[in-house]
Amino acid sequence: MLNSYTKQELTLSFYPYTKFWRGDCPYYGVGVKYLSMPLLPKIEKITRDATASHFFLMFGYKLFSLYFPLFLVARGFSLPEVGYTYLLIYLPIAIFSPIVGWFCHKINPAILASLGILGYGIYVLGMILIQNPTLFYFWQVLLGISAALFFASSRATLMGSPLENPDRSFGWFYSAPFYADAIAPAIGALFIWKFNFMGVFILSLAIHFLNAIFCFIKLRAPARTLPDYNYKFKNLHQDYQKAFQKIKQRTVLYLISVSFSILLLGGFYRAFFVLFLKTELGWSQNLILAFGAIFSLVFLPLSLLVIRKVGIQKTSKSIFQGGITVGFFTILFGVLIPFLNFISILLINIGRSIGSLMTNSGRSGLINRQLKKYPEEAGAIDTVFSPLGTALGSLISGFAIAFLGFNLLFILGGIFVVTIGILGKKLAKK
Repeated sequence: MLNSYTKQELTLSFYPYTKFWRGDCPYYGVGVKYLSMPLLPKIEKITRDATASHFFLMFGYKLFSLYFPLFLVARGFSLPEVGYTYLLIYLPIAIFSPIVGWFCHKINPAILASLGILGYGIYVLGMILIQNPTLFYFWQVLLGISAALFFASSRATLMGSPLENPDRSFGWFYSAPFYADAIAPAIGALFIWKFNFMGVFILSLAIHFLNAIFCFIKLRAPARTLPDYNYKFKNLHQDYQKAFQKIKQRTVLYLISVSFSILLLGGFYRAFFVLFLKTELGWSQNLILAFGAIFSLVFLPLSLLVIRKVGIQKTSKSIFQGGITVGFFTILFGVLIPFLNFISILLINIGRSIGSLMTNSGRSGLINRQLKKYPEEAGAIDTVFSPLGTALGSLISGFAIAFLGFNLLFILGGIFVVTIGILGKKLAKK
């Protein structure tokens, strides 16, 4: 039962008959005491390559995406229309992910992930070559389909691999955007200042092209074991039925509901947080850029601690702790809006992001364990949750802001997440 840990990960001190946890299963036997650990949590090769590809994808996208909500408002979009735009990006991810899961049975998932990365490149190319405003919404849908290709197939690859610790592996995978946030916006701002938006789009296109090659080379071999070329459509229906039977188990369903509540709140943050800083607090674009870079740089070492934490504690504990943390810091943010400054917003956002990383990693680890026999379906189902929650959250909050305002929406959103977390924990125990 100790095979999740190696001599390189920790030094062991033995105690007789001690209860400890591995995943969600209690085990009585030899106790362990952590005497020393390496600086970085362990990362397997397949996790490292998938995380690297995720990082490069987000790096190429975040070169110019930071100001996307501001760009929409500057073009005359109302707040509900901003939410609608994000719906057009994230809803196709949720819709097309099961289709990508089907293709993972027929095609090497690394090829599908590479096509998704190239789709991001085509999106950037459209921003360069095609300036017709009527095609704007088409490009957002194309971006969503490309994201479905990458994320569903990448998750299927990870879930189909013999991961030593799924929570830890997905902790690495989900932390990749934070690493990209640390440097991509600053580099993008430099290119915009020097070469205008054309320069940053060209740089992004080059990164996506090289990343597609990297993904194909590094992930093709480990993902080769997944495709079943004799797989029939009726098998797909049967596998999804079996997969949903496992997810419908009470404990699993309550845990996933906590994660989904955070994703709904995340849709509000994704679409409107930058707008809040700009319109409500009067921050300049340079200050917002500095905030994003400083936040990500501070969060990097903290994310490593979070990855280590979710790798050694119960999955259910990670999900519930993450949910309560996200809700608490969101309520705190709403209550303290009149008194907020740069440092306080930074600290609150770090706390919220820690909770979100814990919950997302735990959810994916949970789905990995429950659906180990169905990696393609598991990858698709896990991919559906995040964009569906983000799409609905951004759309709902876009309409709610007009009636509630930012202040009350932060408070109510945090209360909603905390309530779901407490109820979910109680119901799961019953």
